[in-house]
Amino acid sequence: MEYEPVIGLEVHAQLLTRSKIFCGCSTTFGEEPNTQTCPVCTGQPGSLPVLNRKAVEFAIKLGLATKCRIAPYSLFARKNYFYPDLPKGYQISMYELPLAEDGFIEVPVDGKRKRIKIIRIHLEEDAGKLKHGETPETASFSYVDFNRTGVPLVEIVSGPDIRSPQEAGDYLRELHAILQYLEICTGDMEKGNFRCDANVSVRPKGQKEFGTRTELKNMNSFRHVELALEYEIKRQISLLEDGEQVVQETRLWNVDEGITVSMRGKEEAHDYRYFPDPDLVPVNVDESWIGQIRESLPELPSEKRERFVKQYSIPDYDAAIITSTKPLAMYYEEVARLFPEPKTVSNWIMGDLLRELKRHEREIDQCPVTPLHLAEMLSMIKDGTISGKIAKDVFEEMYRTGEKPSKIVQEKGWVQILDKGEIQRAIEEAIQGNPKLVDDYRKGKEKLFGFFVGEVMKQTKGKANPKLLNELLKEKLKG
Repeated sequence: MEYEPVIGLEVHAQLLTRSKIFCGCSTTFGEEPNTQTCPVCTGQPGSLPVLNRKAVEFAIKLGLATKCRIAPYSLFARKNYFYPDLPKGYQISMYELPLAEDGFIEVPVDGKRKRIKIIRIHLEEDAGKLKHGETPETASFSYVDFNRTGVPLVEIVSGPDIRSPQEAGDYLRELHAILQYLEICTGDMEKGNFRCDANVSVRPKGQKEFGTRTELKNMNSFRHVELALEYEIKRQISLLEDGEQVVQETRLWNVDEGITVSMRGKEEAHDYRYFPDPDLVPVNVDESWIGQIRESLPELPSEKRERFVKQYSIPDYDAAIITSTKPLAMYYEEVARLFPEPKTVSNWIMGDLLRELKRHEREIDQCPVTPLHLAEMLSMIKDGTISGKIAKDVFEEMYRTGEKPSKIVQEKGWVQILDKGEIQRAIEEAIQGNPKLVDDYRKGKEKLFGFFVGEVMKQTKGKANPKLLNELLKEKLKG
């Protein structure tokens, strides 16, 4: 029997406000434990929460960017459960009346754009953080840091519209890009600023009813989400084929072993005993405020991709990669402005530049090669100062030192050879050293031409002008 997965994602994104959602404590990351707390965020008796207006504005901004309907009236509720990092014994969240509903995000599927429904976007407060003992003396202890308690989150709940791990990854990357373009979330998954839980089930293909779902947690990268879903889909199909039942539960992704493991039974909404928070008034959003926020929206990733394809005549694939983050898109546009050959620019950015950034685990804003220096190097290739082969070495040196290409080329003596006599002497040496291969070439083995090009390049240390070299070599090999 052929099965298909049904996947829905719940994403928590930390909002870039300076203070927490219901108090004035700082949201700065990495401070000493329990130094950014007050009676409100630690739930002391008699303390009262006050809603952060900026958090509401950011959530509305995300709702508009994802084509949601913004509710004129929404309500905070108490989500009751016990956990050591939840000092109040409940979390303030939104339940029946969220801030935004009925939106969508589009992802590429089989050369087309598929809409993934967003059921709701709502505001809530984050919990604290547990730190388990890391030394022999503290191994049996767990410590709690309440600095993160009360940091504002948006939860984005997708519809069960995703049909593959790849679609899930594409959806998350698009949502991640939108949050960064709006400048309302850093999206740093290692710091927990962008967290994803996945609900997944399988069903026989063609069946309308959903299967029993499991919830996956502990996934801190897009790739881990995809790998965890791949494993869990296979696990559920294997159970069904063996005549067993899938149990509704929460499972953790074990990164080291590449498997999901059972954590606990899956809670339902009634388990949390939601009820309206008596300390917070309803949120009434004025239509004029929504209009002001809509006017402030920047060019979003999908819009920028479309513009890049039209304006720069680059393929959809190039545009998708280059616009994946706002800083990368800005870098590309600056290089393309200085060196107006957009496809050449995208080739270098997607190839050498992104490869080096990945190898050194850096972001584009940490790149030592400035747009000005990259554009200058590309101009040097175009005017024949350096060859494309030498340019690879120039780029590596630029990345290593941050120096401008003209200085590197001058110091290294990498200027391209345009002197016919010098190239002809190198060709002569290559031909005299390989008489049999010359004879084979003249008898029809034209693939040997590349061998001779390589030999001449060795003689000239890669500095011979490729176009001139090819012309002179062909003439010489004709005999």
